[in-house]
Amino acid sequence: MLTIHAADLVLTGDSTELPGGAVLVDGDRIAMIGRYEEVAAGHPAARVRRWPGVLTPGLVNRHGAVLLEHTYFPDDTFETDELGAEPITGAALADLAPSDARRGNSARRCTQKLLARGVVAVTGPLTTPTVRTAVRRAGLEVLASVGAEGPPALDPFAGGAPANAFLSPLAAGGPARLAVFDVPDEAALAVRGAVTCVATVIGGRLLHRRR
Repeated sequence: MLTIHAADLVLTGDSTELPGGAVLVDGDRIAMIGRYEEVAAGHPAARVRRWPGVLTPGLVNRHGAVLLEHTYFPDDTFETDELGAEPITGAALADLAPSDARRGNSARRCTQKLLARGVVAVTGPLTTPTVRTAVRRAGLEVLASVGAEGPPALDPFAGGAPANAFLSPLAAGGPARLAVFDVPDEAALAVRGAVTCVATVIGGRLLHRRR
């Protein structure tokens, strides 16, 4: 099915800005990028998803291994009374000594938080099988480890320009991996961060939608 993702502003990730832009997705690939009127006129049968704000390439979180394998995210329903709501790291994590199954459940909660911030890829390596399974099921790509600046953060925009967090530019024929943020422009995105994400698409599938 053809789907048009339309937004107030489309940033392709290669310095191109399209006010009133749209991205046409065919399966797991991008078929066309342009002004909404042009895209819609050429594909009148396509489903249309209209989003507020800025549509960008999907993001990469360069602290993936730390967040997924060396941080424990307590379960909001069952564990926060005992463990608190904040992520657990360092000596406290060593004392908790979670089993591989608990690590996998933590990674699943972490992937949902990442998807809710427009993340489509994380850096590895990931060595725990249950963690790798959680990441694979979430649809996130795992990249080779690269240097990451600043303390680990769920928000890929923390401490840097938004464009530095884009995985790869949006292009016709390329993979349909994109995110949408409810902000007016890139400057506002840098200030307000990835928590403004309203939608995340990976492989053409809408994997996060803010309700």
